[in-house]
Amino acid sequence: MDIERNLDYLNKRRIIYRRNPIDDEPSETYDWGWFYKTGTHGCYTLFASKAKVTTYKSLKWHLYVLWYLNPQLDQEDFDGLTEFICDKKHGFITFDVPPGLRHSIAYEVSLSDLDRPPPNKLRKVIFKDNCKLELKEKLSIVGHLIGRKCISENEIYDVMLMLHDDKKRITIKNLASSLECSERTIYRNMSNELKKEKELLNNQL
Repeated sequence: MDIERNLDYLNKRRIIYRRNPIDDEPSETYDWGWFYKTGTHGCYTLFASKAKVTTYKSLKWHLYVLWYLNPQLDQEDFDGLTEFICDKKHGFITFDVPPGLRHSIAYEVSLSDLDRPPPNKLRKVIFKDNCKLELKEKLSIVGHLIGRKCISENEIYDVMLMLHDDKKRITIKNLASSLECSERTIYRNMSNELKKEKELLNNQL
């Protein structure tokens, strides 16, 4: 049974888990969001998709972003936040994390330099949370602004998340159809990591 993510815990404690770029200016601003022609690494949108954390690597990255976006947290606060995130019944992750390993990850993350932003994928199209666009409309905008020749792993991953949230199975065929490109283009830009993520997302449906 799919467990709904409990964001109330974060909201009541005013934990920041989404932030638009603060150092990069958009090339164009629209009612639905923003377009960055050369892309931006400054958009952090944790838990915006229905997809859950499925690996330790992803868990560590999510905790790193939370630590970076919330410099007001002390070690005790962060330990409590980590414990909450790592409890499967709260809907954030799909696997059990032993207490010892959880403490180790939290401690390692807390040693990170807050002046150094966590690594993040390049984004060119950013939709507002309340844009109210349907999947088909979002895909049309992405296709129009990005263009077939500029499709990369980042755009493919964004579409994978959109399809997943719309409860559609992710296939090479529907990725190509959504991005209005050939299946060969999708294959060419699919890394092994992205292929694994595709299977993990499909398994969550």
